[in-house]
Amino acid sequence: MRRLHALLPLLAAASLVVSGCGTSPVPAPARPEAIRSRIVQLLPPSVDDRSGWALDIYAAFDALRLEPSTANVCAVLAVAEQESTYHADPAVPGLGRIAREEIDRRAERAGVPLALVHAALQLRSPDSRTWDERIGAARSEKELSDVFEDFIAQVPLGQRLLEGYNPVRTGGPMQVSVEFAQAHVKAHPYPYRMAGSLRDEVFSRRGGLYFGIAHLLDYPAHYDRLVYRFADFNAGQYASRNAAFQSAVSALSGVPLDFDGDLLPPAGDAAKTGSTEAAVRSLGTRLGLHDDEIHEALQQQGRASLEQTRLWARLFELADAAAGRPVPRAIVPRIQLHSPKITRALTTEWFARRVDERYQRCERKAA
Repeated sequence: MRRLHALLPLLAAASLVVSGCGTSPVPAPARPEAIRSRIVQLLPPSVDDRSGWALDIYAAFDALRLEPSTANVCAVLAVAEQESTYHADPAVPGLGRIAREEIDRRAERAGVPLALVHAALQLRSPDSRTWDERIGAARSEKELSDVFEDFIAQVPLGQRLLEGYNPVRTGGPMQVSVEFAQAHVKAHPYPYRMAGSLRDEVFSRRGGLYFGIAHLLDYPAHYDRLVYRFADFNAGQYASRNAAFQSAVSALSGVPLDFDGDLLPPAGDAAKTGSTEAAVRSLGTRLGLHDDEIHEALQQQGRASLEQTRLWARLFELADAAAGRPVPRAIVPRIQLHSPKITRALTTEWFARRVDERYQRCERKAA
């Protein structure tokens, strides 16, 4: 005991030396109210209910276990501003006309006479207006979606024509797709109690932000710039990475390809060999891979695991050697945007650059 007491002053001195030479203490994580306050400051002053927006954005980050860093928050705000100018259910000019044209196209594909469709739209709906009047009065995608859901449920022709196919496929403040939300909830429990359907949640502010943030940020990607995530938000997760893959394949094979990020044909054409796969197969001997191995690797196009395949490693090994330098692992896809709501020539690159400009402004404001 006497020896221990004699050593105590030395131990205390040693601890002072260690604390003085060691690393700085890790700062405590920011409190939720401080993060929400920071989000409020980054939102434009013209936004209504900025505290409500900040609460829903923070709640989404927390539920998804994503870091609410300035970069991540600015990325979300940039997309929300581009897609809706911070409106949970933004108005769409000419929505009634767009909807009627879509119904006519759907009828033609289904072989239903247009006269029969137009007659059905003149029937009275439960609120005493005709279906056509309700469609014409819709000003937002949520309003139009509700009309279609009622029409499908109550009119026999609506069930034949549109069952399982509500033509309103995106909504909410970040214009995320209903299909993405449906797939997401199969893998991750939705954190809020739903008063209506999942489609209703997509059109709400809290649900639209939650699914939009998940689509934008909740997947691992080795991008050195956020502009590639913005392109992915428009074209699909990993589209920028896949477009770089197509670029490397085209350079090595000499086969012209569309750098659209789609490495395989759509699910409906699964039996068909797409142009990208055909070009990769032409490199099979140089890659040291059989056709089955190539196809199996390309099936990872929507996952991070593509980058762990032999195909990925061998392709970029050859591409880097041929170029004499590392070739890009991400490029903005070259896709012409088509939608009934789009009235001018727009591309994925245009979308990504516009969002990136808004993101850069938010970063400067934060600084």
